[in-house]
Amino acid sequence: MEFVHQPVLLEEVLTNLVTDRSGIYVDGTLGGAGHSIQLWKRLNGGRIIGIDRDAEAIAAATARSQREGCPLTAVKDNFCNIKQILGRLGVEKVNGILLDLGVSSYQLDNPQRGFSYMQDAPLDMKMDQSQFLSAYEVVNEYSEWELYRVIKDYGEENWARRIAQIIVQRRQKGRIETTGQLVEIINAAIPAAARRSGGHPAKRTFQAIRIEVNGELTCLESAIKDCVDCLTPGGRLCVITFHSLEDRIVKRTMRELENPCVCPPELPKCVCGKKPVVRAITRKPVTAGEEELARNSRSQSAKLRVVEKI
Repeated sequence: MEFVHQPVLLEEVLTNLVTDRSGIYVDGTLGGAGHSIQLWKRLNGGRIIGIDRDAEAIAAATARSQREGCPLTAVKDNFCNIKQILGRLGVEKVNGILLDLGVSSYQLDNPQRGFSYMQDAPLDMKMDQSQFLSAYEVVNEYSEWELYRVIKDYGEENWARRIAQIIVQRRQKGRIETTGQLVEIINAAIPAAARRSGGHPAKRTFQAIRIEVNGELTCLESAIKDCVDCLTPGGRLCVITFHSLEDRIVKRTMRELENPCVCPPELPKCVCGKKPVVRAITRKPVTAGEEELARNSRSQSAKLRVVEKI
């Protein structure tokens, strides 16, 4: 299956990200290099470093960049390690960083990766195929309480307790092997009336398990701060989110960097000495326009937030 990546909010990203056409830019979630290739076309002698946990993404992005004549430096790693990655490459500061969070279209559309509740496949959901933990271990080995916590906290699922109970009951009869089996369990756990609204009944549980498997939220706050540290003054960080959990973290962290003062509000002036690190470029999140929504349904939940290093 070809690693196809239809970049979300492409023009909005490029407009906000590029401040120096000869600068160094990092695509922290490389995918199929959809953003990176178009970013390179906006530059004039600049450099692009692409990071991804998925070996298939690295291979596809490298091949595509070679076809396009784009001198991409592709690194298999987690953007949470951006300081170490740039250190290994001998890069001290960069002019811009893009984080396009969440699962890629290729990962969703490839049945064997087990991300989708629309296709029956082995339970997997690993963004990094070399790691041990997969959806199979979460579903079959987590306790009922752990399953409830994951589904409730990461999926914001109202029926989390019932879903966890049914999973534990079903696996007593045999291991739960596939996404199709998991969807059947979720359908059995959620009352018919509740299944008729709010989209596919398995959406929130699959999101929750995917986040748990890949640790998507555990380092996000520190990663944003590290990304800002790696920017040159005037450099920008663009972050695209796709669900409320990650967007809340991004929004809160950017606000703390913009206004880090911890003084009590009744004090007439700041005495803590904490100075703003960034300024907000987007006061409200940028969302997809009608044309992009018609072309790419997955852009519907995308939100772009941008800050600039002071």
